[in-house]
Amino acid sequence: MNPPFLTTSHGALFATDCLEALRAMHSGVVDTVFADPPFNIGKDYKNGYNDRVAQSDYLSWCREWIEECCRVIKPGGAFFLYATPELAVRFAPMLGEHLDFRHWIAVTMKGTFPRGRKLYPAHYALLYYTRGIPRVFNKLRLPIETCRHCGKEIRDYGGHRDKMNPEGVNLSDVWTDTSPNRHRKFKVRPGVNELKLVIPERAILISTEPGDLVFDPFGGGGSTYQAAEKHRRNWIGTELYDAAHIQKRLEEEFCFSAAQELGFDFSELFTHENHQDQVLRRIQGEGLSARTGLRLSGASGRSPFHGGPCARRKAGEPARRRAATN
Repeated sequence: MNPPFLTTSHGALFATDCLEALRAMHSGVVDTVFADPPFNIGKDYKNGYNDRVAQSDYLSWCREWIEECCRVIKPGGAFFLYATPELAVRFAPMLGEHLDFRHWIAVTMKGTFPRGRKLYPAHYALLYYTRGIPRVFNKLRLPIETCRHCGKEIRDYGGHRDKMNPEGVNLSDVWTDTSPNRHRKFKVRPGVNELKLVIPERAILISTEPGDLVFDPFGGGGSTYQAAEKHRRNWIGTELYDAAHIQKRLEEEFCFSAAQELGFDFSELFTHENHQDQVLRRIQGEGLSARTGLRLSGASGRSPFHGGPCARRKAGEPARRRAATN
């Protein structure tokens, strides 16, 4: 596998197929997976990706990456899978073979339209599964909903408003305060629907603590990586087509972080090419996997990414752009 296309102080993005990266990863190394795959509906991603293949081929491919994602999740770790309801009912049995069901989160859609002889489509599904009992489950609260016209609270909560938590109401499995797509002015790729930041952000906040590792196999517009950076979670991701767009987004949102070297040793996540014992490799000073084309500074356990030239960048100097050497 090639070196990362991009690194920040918290994450590494690989410009490669997700299955290539997943098959090279050790089992049980990721705290949370968030996946927003292509839906095979003929969507134009403006990058040459073919989003319309035979349904049997698509589902076979989905089973491969879903099973690999399940394999790399730690005990107590989480898997959030975003999909249309039609796909979610197919994905759920695949997830259920390896993980435990927690929730079907309904993310409301706005501005949709009737589709033939079907009900008005009003939500997407965010499937939430874990490997056993969740290691982390943070309860999130939302501000009490008010009318945008008069400013008054919409619900009376059964007359028990005075007993409500002042921090707001508990987040439920129906998310009505967001929509699946980012607003046009915030899109990285013009003309392409991109997931709003709040969706992967909530998944990350629910299931991880600062320093935990998040993996997103379908980088897309980079929403998951932005959320991870924002909340100091480590992350790795893959994106086969739009890595440069993600790079631009992260450099704009996190100028300082994008100018720093990676703060954790991602090579520990991957299998070494010659399958040599990791302890022996460290004694020999090889540390980082040959698959990444990088090396550790030695056997001290200190990351080779600390104290590099970017960490000593002078104030006002432009952030360095990182691209994979092909």
